[in-house]
Amino acid sequence: MVWKCGAFRLSLARPLIMGIVNVTPDSFSDGGEFFAAAAARAQAQRLIDEGADIIDIGGESTRPGAAAVSVDEEKRRVVPLVEALRDSGVPISVDTSQPEVMRAVLNAGAAIINDVRALQMPGALETAAASDCGVVLMHMQGTPQTMQDNPRYDDVVGEVADFLRQRRSATVAAGIAPDRIALDPGFGFGKTVEHNYRLLGHLREFAALDAPLAIGISRKGMLKNATGRSVGDRAVASAAAALIAVQAGAHIVRVHDVAATRDALAVWRMTQEFSGEKQ
Repeated sequence: MVWKCGAFRLSLARPLIMGIVNVTPDSFSDGGEFFAAAAARAQAQRLIDEGADIIDIGGESTRPGAAAVSVDEEKRRVVPLVEALRDSGVPISVDTSQPEVMRAVLNAGAAIINDVRALQMPGALETAAASDCGVVLMHMQGTPQTMQDNPRYDDVVGEVADFLRQRRSATVAAGIAPDRIALDPGFGFGKTVEHNYRLLGHLREFAALDAPLAIGISRKGMLKNATGRSVGDRAVASAAAALIAVQAGAHIVRVHDVAATRDALAVWRMTQEFSGEKQ
């Protein structure tokens, strides 16, 4: 399986690591840490050196209750970093829902649009379809401002899968080739702890969607419920969650702690190779 993302043809014969760089003052894990341009560039290069296959840049926090950011401010945060990294040798992804931001970052050299709203904003589908970028379509119940108020499902696995199937179909109908599309169940986006762990436990069922599966669990609150650890001390739990997701069929893991994730996956791949189950 190959994921086509602009000039990149990303083989999914092994799981890919998407390293996170948040250029925000208020993201849940590293808000403010890489807000300055030089710090963001240095962090991106560090993640590449640690083995990131993709760098994912976010200019608007989507943590529960986060305030919205203007389009101009989001562009001001992310476009210079995309321009600085476009010749880094790895595809650059931008986490945005705004069509105007999408156009700006694609013109600046981004290869992937990672959208928590699954290209549902007016003009988003058309903007992505007019390019050759890869896209990540994520499930979210509600909005970042409301999603954790009281999330409810009759069947969280079935409902999330149905949503992703519908958005994939709508995206293909808009002119985006199936081999450009990855899907994300949206851990922590309008889900309780039980919903999150039920999704993780049933991740293999998403293989029926016939698309690369991108998973983002890194440092999230569901890990605190399991370990009791604060957000800055969840690298081990995050790597374990990434490994569980990959074992269940995930193709892309979006993480803060690239080195720890790389090591966990390296041990798993070596085990697969010598047990005769090489992926």
